[in-house]
Amino acid sequence: MDSLLQPPIGFAHRGARADAPENTLEAFDLARKLGATGLESDVWLTADGVPVLDHDGLARRHWWRRERIKTLARAALPAYIPTLSDLYEHCGTDFELSLDVKDAEAFEAVLTIAHEMGDEAAARLWLCHSDWQLLQIWRTQSTRVKLVNSIRLRSIKEGPERRAATLADAGIDAINMHAADWTGGLTTLFHRFERLAFAWDAQFDRVLRALLRMGCDAVYSDHVDRMVDALQQIDR
Repeated sequence: MDSLLQPPIGFAHRGARADAPENTLEAFDLARKLGATGLESDVWLTADGVPVLDHDGLARRHWWRRERIKTLARAALPAYIPTLSDLYEHCGTDFELSLDVKDAEAFEAVLTIAHEMGDEAAARLWLCHSDWQLLQIWRTQSTRVKLVNSIRLRSIKEGPERRAATLADAGIDAINMHAADWTGGLTTLFHRFERLAFAWDAQFDRVLRALLRMGCDAVYSDHVDRMVDALQQIDR
């Protein structure tokens, strides 16, 4: 089955986290060098309004204590936590960027930075959230960025066909589900509504190859080398 995106995107989950400390400039830089066409992270807003990239929103300021990022100013965070601006300044804008917006208040600040970086950054930005109704509100605030509904199949109470129709009506570009949730039938269903099919937690060669054969439009993996190999095999 063909994907709607040609070629599909290979998102390096939290950078090349299998080979470098996750969510660091080192990990993002390595992922690009290994051939990832996309980077992924989670974004949080500091107390002074700076979007930063971290998984769980907790910063270790002392070895015995972790504090919530939203309660701290940027200057109080450890140096290894990059800002969104740091990422763009270090890696450029010629890649797809998927951000799981863990702090909904970060949306406007993320949007501002992307637009400041130029048309390419804004057009290649994918903002993810589990609440499609929040994404629908975000769509009214920007027509440039891509929006992604991240959810597990079991959480779609109305069923996947109704969700696909809802996302299409709301202008939400893609759905992102766990690799184990996807089947060829589901990718075909979402493609019928012209919604993209993204798959996260694709860690093994056989899983990556199967997802791409199903027509998934993007995969997320910790193992960038495996992911790049699978994408190259699909291109042959």
